[in-house]
Amino acid sequence: MAAKDSSLLAVTSDSRGSGKLVPFAQEFPDQIVEVGIAEQNLVGVAAGLASTGRPVFAVSPSCFLTARSLEQIKNDVAYSNNPVTLVGISSGVSYGALGTTHHSLHDFAVMRAINNIDIVVPADNVETQHAIRALAAHQKPAFVRFGKAALYDLYPNDISFEIGKAIRIREGEAVTIFATGELVQQAVLAGKFLEQKGISTEVISVHSLRPLDTDCILNSARKTGHVLTLEEHMVHGGLGEAVAGVLMEAGVHAKFKKLGIPDEYTVTGSQAEIFYHYGLLMEGLADTVVGFLD
Repeated sequence: MAAKDSSLLAVTSDSRGSGKLVPFAQEFPDQIVEVGIAEQNLVGVAAGLASTGRPVFAVSPSCFLTARSLEQIKNDVAYSNNPVTLVGISSGVSYGALGTTHHSLHDFAVMRAINNIDIVVPADNVETQHAIRALAAHQKPAFVRFGKAALYDLYPNDISFEIGKAIRIREGEAVTIFATGELVQQAVLAGKFLEQKGISTEVISVHSLRPLDTDCILNSARKTGHVLTLEEHMVHGGLGEAVAGVLMEAGVHAKFKKLGIPDEYTVTGSQAEIFYHYGLLMEGLADTVVGFLD
């Protein structure tokens, strides 16, 4: 995109390495702005540049971007309607053993509480490519969230992607798993495993928390009558509560359970170890579904 549009800019807070922007900076040195470890400045500078009509991507670890810079996000980006795409990297528990200071388990909640900012959480490389291209032309404030781990390719390249439209990866009749981000792949793996046990599992990638695909949520919940949500986020304020709100307001009677990081001091370990501890990997998720259906 930068090769075709010299006005496109990446702004980083000493994050070009972890944000995989070193090759970008080498090829387009005039299209990257480095503000150093100053996340509040990052957002303010990005908002100013976007106000001139440039497509701007502001890249920083999500734990700092959505906490230290929250006032700038609220006022300089969302309230001022500057179409910055905020790119939160190393989100969730991606930083693993660095612990709670570096975990980003609050970002869905705080972004959902701010008016006029869309929230996009791709599940794989294909969704990511489509999402970034869509956001470059979005002309609206947005937050896009990534982890650190290498992702599976869950889709062919020619998927139909639209911000605000969830994607059904697996058709099912017995239970629906609404998942977002890196944990979508665990939902897909669990669905394949459960199929061997005779449990027909619908898996839907909710790549947009705002706008939320309420039609998809309601249709699937009415079909299966059993709904689980799965997210790499605190169980409060994220996908689970968003889906629950949609179901309650529509009066849909479905058995419901939200899975994520519980409201406690988060255990320390690698991302995989933390997922295992909280039952968010394929095996634990499948066991939860079996118990949920009993």
